Amino acid sequence: MAAHTGKATAKNRPAMELDQLAGLLMTIGCPREKSAAMAAQLDKRAKQLAEQKNRTYEEALAHLVGLMRQGWAAHGMTNDK
Repeated sequence: MAAHTGKATAKNRPAMELDQLAGLLMTIGCPREKSAAMAAQLDKRAKQLAEQKNRTYEEALAHLVGLMRQGWAAHGMTNDK
């Protein structure tokens, strides 16, 4: 039996509800019509990263949401000009 490392993996952690994630994405600039699809993609990728990088789902999701925030901020700056 493997030793418990103290870190939860994607398999034993509940995923964020997709509607909550979609709402979060909209607050950082994601268009409403794309938010549900993007939320599903981020949820799936966060689960993959958690497994691949030995992170928790929450850590992986926070990382991905941070990247999205940076991307939407940069997108907003280019549209302001």
